[in-house]
Amino acid sequence: MNMSMTRAPSQSSPLRGPRDAPAPADSGPYSHSSAPPWGLSCLLALQHLLVLLSVLCASHLLLLRSLSPGGLSYPPAQLLASSLFSCGVSTAVQACMGSRLPLVQAPSFEFLIPALVMTSQKLPVAIRTPGNSSLELHLCGGPGCSDSEFWDTPLREASGAVVLSGLLQGTLGLLGAPGHVFAHCGPLVLAPGLVVAGLSAHREVALFCSTHWGLASLLILLLVVCSQHLGSCRLTPHPWRPLSGSSAHSSAPAFRLLSVLIPMAFVWVLSSSLGHGGTPPELSAPTPAPWLWMPHPAGWDWPLLTPGALAAGMSMALAASASSLGCYALCGQLLLLPSPPAHACNRGLSLEGLGSMLAGLLGSPLGAASSFPNLGTGSLCQAGSRRVAYLTGLLSVVLGLSPRVTQLLATMPLPVLGGVLGVTQAAVLSTGFSSFHLADTDSGRNIFNVGFSVFMALLLPRWLRETPATPSTGWSPVDVFLRSLLREPIFLAALLGFLLENTVPGTRHERGLDQGLAPSSTAPGAWLPRKSREKAAAEYTLPFPTPNLCACVPQPLRHCLCPQPGDQPGNEEGGTSEPGETADLLSGLGEQYYLGPNREPRSQ
Repeated sequence: MNMSMTRAPSQSSPLRGPRDAPAPADSGPYSHSSAPPWGLSCLLALQHLLVLLSVLCASHLLLLRSLSPGGLSYPPAQLLASSLFSCGVSTAVQACMGSRLPLVQAPSFEFLIPALVMTSQKLPVAIRTPGNSSLELHLCGGPGCSDSEFWDTPLREASGAVVLSGLLQGTLGLLGAPGHVFAHCGPLVLAPGLVVAGLSAHREVALFCSTHWGLASLLILLLVVCSQHLGSCRLTPHPWRPLSGSSAHSSAPAFRLLSVLIPMAFVWVLSSSLGHGGTPPELSAPTPAPWLWMPHPAGWDWPLLTPGALAAGMSMALAASASSLGCYALCGQLLLLPSPPAHACNRGLSLEGLGSMLAGLLGSPLGAASSFPNLGTGSLCQAGSRRVAYLTGLLSVVLGLSPRVTQLLATMPLPVLGGVLGVTQAAVLSTGFSSFHLADTDSGRNIFNVGFSVFMALLLPRWLRETPATPSTGWSPVDVFLRSLLREPIFLAALLGFLLENTVPGTRHERGLDQGLAPSSTAPGAWLPRKSREKAAAEYTLPFPTPNLCACVPQPLRHCLCPQPGDQPGNEEGGTSEPGETADLLSGLGEQYYLGPNREPRSQ
């Protein structure tokens, strides 16, 4: 059930610098149609789980800190556990039935920003802080600042916004809107969105790292050394035994594969020994959380559906959809696969909407979307597998059943959160820059479009943070919608890039549409041989026996969600071509996949 790959020693990955430089013969630890060993798969899943927990804790901590003084009427660990449970379910379903890419689902900042805007509308005037001090809260002694006031009501309204956003996102997927939009997104739409996605979290990363710059710097240094300087060091599982040159699994680049897990564990232990660990007060509770607890709808109360929640939910759905489509394209690029077809994008966003609805019904104030930090982790360790995605989802579900264990894992020090998010976001930023070479970088049209999209996507949110009173229409729901949407950097970059790319005249070569990342509507896979197109289509098709159920789906939905006859995988020599078990991002892909400009697909 994992993404297939074929070893091609003379080919290189798009992430390895000069595109014409050959990859070494031992660049990948696995051979074609082999799976990561179960022990290594569990370690990779644990690595993704820790990154997921860092995103989970960071997003919830930022949201709780924005509320007026008070607290929850239930242990905050239950809030984290319910969100972790829904992320685990969404991750497993997404890898199996959605886009079929090994993407981890997490509470992204695209849900956090509208929630912050919505809750800020209800803050007492005495504790609102304009300008550069917007991250601070000044306590007041008025009647609206009572310490006995609970956070339940604003969080219930945020949960209602998440439910509505999931409903809208699922509807857009069923109607086929994501696939239609994605078909018109070339490299010059993807690249600005990824660059902004990497830059957009720098403010929050600096906030967490500032709690202890020494530990944060040490973690960042170890992450860089393990993933880059020691990335080619291969370790044998039994160094005292003679090494067999024919064994594909005789050695593995352990430092590269575990380049996030090893530094996180080391700095976490060091921080605890120095006394800098501990749960932030917003995530702790005087009463211990239960050891076992089954997340269920209305676990503490039902979500609130208000006009403000509807406005915030609409902005959440639009921003999360743009972010997830960028994740799909980036994951396909890292795996050297063709761009996801329309039916995979539609299914992916439909099931992401279902995951957000589940999260909101379970009481989470933040939904679930494809995680850029986890995708950056895959880029650093250069390995991706559906098996690892399934194990990550399973571990998340199991931990979500135990709020006490979740509370123990939430003791992750804030410098660790900042360091991990900083390096993984930097990996996303670098892959965004690597997408520019697919288009004509000397074209004045392209230079202006990219520069304008990136700069304006970073300028508008900053401007609104400095002037929180604008825009103001006099109707609170409309204000929430506009302020939320205009503070979403990834959405703004995608929107501006999409409009400029499809309205400013330019040739196909100038826009980079003659490359492998061209939209699927423009002769999908025309650069691949027939057999290669069939094998590539097998990566995105539904698993058996799900395709047999497509006949029961109504025709309009079947056209949006199910592979069409021309997309069905098959082997012209007879039978169907089955995908392999692993996706090593450093391995070449033989005849199957696009290798970048000036390189032709080659057969072994």
